This record gives sequence, C-alpha cells and structure tokens, in this order.
Amino acid sequence: MISDITLGQFFPGKSSIHKLDPRTKILLAIIFIVAVFLTNTAAGFILLTALTVTLVAISGISFNVILKSIKPIVLVLIITALINIFLTTGEGDPLVSFGFIKIYEVGIVRAVFMALRVTLLIIGTSVLLTYTTSPISLTDGIESLLSPLKLIKVPVHMFAMMMTIALRFIPTLIEETEKIMNAQKSRGADFSSGGIIKRAKALIPILVPLFVSSFKRAEELATAMECRCYRGDKNRTKLVKLSMRFSDFVYLFAALIFVGAIVALGFLPELLPLDSDLYKNLFYKI
Repeated sequence: MISDITLGQFFPGKSSIHKLDPRTKILLAIIFIVAVFLTNTAAGFILLTALTVTLVAISGISFNVILKSIKPIVLVLIITALINIFLTTGEGDPLVSFGFIKIYEVGIVRAVFMALRVTLLIIGTSVLLTYTTSPISLTDGIESLLSPLKLIKVPVHMFAMMMTIALRFIPTLIEETEKIMNAQKSRGADFSSGGIIKRAKALIPILVPLFVSSFKRAEELATAMECRCYRGDKNRTKLVKLSMRFSDFVYLFAALIFVGAIVALGFLPELLPLDSDLYKNLFYKI
C-alpha cells in the first residue's frame, strides 16, 4: 500500500499539458476544483468524468499510475460513502429499514456521487499539477501568482519553497518508510496481526527511525542550501523566465466555458422542464 502512494511524483512527458505554463496549470487546477464542487447533477458528473478521462489521455500518464493513486484513499471513500448512506434521510419510505437503521434512495445517490467527487478531485488535480509539473516549475508558478502579496510583506518565496519541498520529499519519505518496514519485517516484526493497539505499538519501530532520518535529511538540505549561498528571493535571478503562450489561453478559455456549462446544467430543469424520466434523473439535483 505504501508503494501505491504517488502524491508529489513528477512524470516527465511531452504532452500539451506538460508544456503549459505552471501558472496556467495552477489556475486550471483551481478552476477544476470549483467545477467539482459546483457539480450537483448526474449530467454534470458525466461531463466532469469525461473531462477527467480526457485530461489523463492528453497528459499521457499511464492509467495504472492513476489507479495506484486511488488505492490509498479507498478506505476514506468507503467511510465517506457509509456516512452518507446511513446518515442521509429522505422523503417517502426507506429502501431498507432495520431498527434505527434506515437507508433511503437519496442516501445511496449521495454516497455514490460523493465518492466520485473525491476521486475526480484527486485525479484531476494530480494530472494538472504534480504529475505534469516539476517541483522547480511549481515553485516559480506559485511565487509568480502570489507575488502581489509581497506588497504587504508576505514572504511569498519562502512559502512557495516550503510547499514545493514538502511535495518533493513525499515520495522520498514513502520510499524510506517502505525500506524501514522491510528491514523490521526481516527482523521478525509483524504489522498485520493483532488488534488496533497492538498494530499501533508495532509502528513505533518505524516512526522513530523515520523521524530521525527526516530531521537528518532536513539538516542536510539546509546545509546544502546555505553552502550554495541561498538567501531566499533577495537579488535572485532566474535561468528560465515564465511566459504564457497561445495554448495556455486556449486551455484557460476552455476551462471557463466548462465551468459555465456545469453551472448551466444546474439551472436547465427550470429553464427547460420536460416530463421524460431519463431527463429528470440526469438533472436531479443531489
């Protein structure tokens, strides 16, 4: 399971998404997140799913990598779905009634679409940001977008650097954790049997060396940056200057049109009421 976590990894490529300006990809990710939370109809989720699949296909990222990114959150998706199923009440008779447990149709619908919403959110933002953007480019993009905050003395460069370093070292920490677990297993450690308390105690031999190695790596990184005369953004020049091309504006324009379509789908039943059952199901607000 540890090796399935792909958060923070960068997969080099030559797709049109890889070639986009990092600022464009950050804005696209924000627009995508807004679209995910504005979607409240089945038709909207179909459109959003189609967009996500299209982004994955354009990026050239393997679908196996996408599936690996979903595996670590399966438990979260199941818990979220169960909460919506058992705690959502609706009108009419419940589909299942057993004592105080009542399951309504609206609860099942919300559970399905909530799980889908979280899945699409993770896939879409990963494809638009971490999978297709190098840590250095991501730092430059964040710093450029937040540069107006420098007027009120906000340390924008330090903030962007901290975020990027955190993302950069997630795969390293995952690899380190896996090595420590394998080393402990070779010494007879058991992490899969027993109750919750026993499993929690079994994690102590993993957490202690992991924290020690993390602090050591942080100290080495700070020393390396200091030896290279790193002083933040003071008198700092850049080898590559960011510049937005025509393709960046095309993607941004298409993203705004997509969000407009999502919003329009929510008002379509009021603007164009029809008696078809399929039509009502597609535009039933969740």
